[in-house]
Amino acid sequence: MKLDIHENKPIHITQPDLPPFGEFTASLKQIWGNKWLTNSGPFHQEFEQAIAKYLGVKYISVFSNGTLALVTALQALRITGEVITTPFSFVATTHSIWWNNIKPVFADIEPNYFNLDPGKVEAAITPQTTAIMPVHVYGNPCDVAKLQQIADTYGLKLIYDAAHAFGVKKDDNSILNHGDLAILSFHATKVFNTIEGGAIVCHNAKMKQRIDYLKNFGYAGENTIIAPGINAKMNELQAAYGLLQLKYVDGHIAKRKIISEKYRAQLGGMQGIRLLPDIKAVHHNYSYFPVLIDSRKFGKTRDEVYEELKKHNVFSRKYFYPLISQFPTYRGLPSATRGNLPIAEKVTKEVLCLPIYPALDLSSVDLICGIIRKSIS
Repeated sequence: MKLDIHENKPIHITQPDLPPFGEFTASLKQIWGNKWLTNSGPFHQEFEQAIAKYLGVKYISVFSNGTLALVTALQALRITGEVITTPFSFVATTHSIWWNNIKPVFADIEPNYFNLDPGKVEAAITPQTTAIMPVHVYGNPCDVAKLQQIADTYGLKLIYDAAHAFGVKKDDNSILNHGDLAILSFHATKVFNTIEGGAIVCHNAKMKQRIDYLKNFGYAGENTIIAPGINAKMNELQAAYGLLQLKYVDGHIAKRKIISEKYRAQLGGMQGIRLLPDIKAVHHNYSYFPVLIDSRKFGKTRDEVYEELKKHNVFSRKYFYPLISQFPTYRGLPSATRGNLPIAEKVTKEVLCLPIYPALDLSSVDLICGIIRKSIS
């Protein structure tokens, strides 16, 4: 196997899936003809209906990006005080809380799939707590039953950051139907993308209407503003693009599964490498392929493997390092104190996400696994 950097094109952590160019130009012709670019145009309306049906949810409101969807979700539920969340996520999760002038409180994660530990969540509740914001990390579902029980017991709202969880089902039901709201990201790096984009899933028409008002400056009519809203609307080009993506996303997920299985076959028995097994009764989307590297057993640290891959033009990512709680913006919070989040602190030093996307050929997977094996030879 040749590992010469000069003989390999760069392999990035991900590559966006694009619809056929000719199909998108046909949509563009319609948009040019309509001369309706934003403000809930025909493609926007069709996309919301189509994606709700595909995902198996009752109501969905699409956004220009997932971060604005998170910010708006907290506004829609009128959250104040403190929100318990995870330190093991992309920074947008906590940023959305901070932007709403709410105090984020970090709780530790469980060691199997790196989602919020319900026991740690319950221990972090104070009289100021008003909501919990868990993340379905890497698309693996949180313990939704226990988290809902805690939310009900303490009268808290439950808002899921489901940025990684497009199309994920448990017991044949969408995990997006759990909690008061669930937020999706359609960023270019995600399983399903609209270039930029996002959405809020809710459970009744009244909440859907409030969310729609908030994402359009708070307008409830031509001359009526009902809240200090924001401009977070998805435009017609994104919506048209998203409609095309829906035609192909099942095939993309199927290819991701094949790549995931290839990685498992090659890395599964390797000393010092830990893989996250698929969860029984869960329909996964294979959005990420994380491995944990135990330096004592493997002989190399996660960072050394990361650098070795880079030498061969393979660009993995340390999702998620450092922890959000370790960034200067948040490390002064009492819940961010080192030692308070031992599982998250351990995982963030060991985790490495390997390249995975539908266009990644299996020979490249062989190459990546070969580099990892060779790094300890």
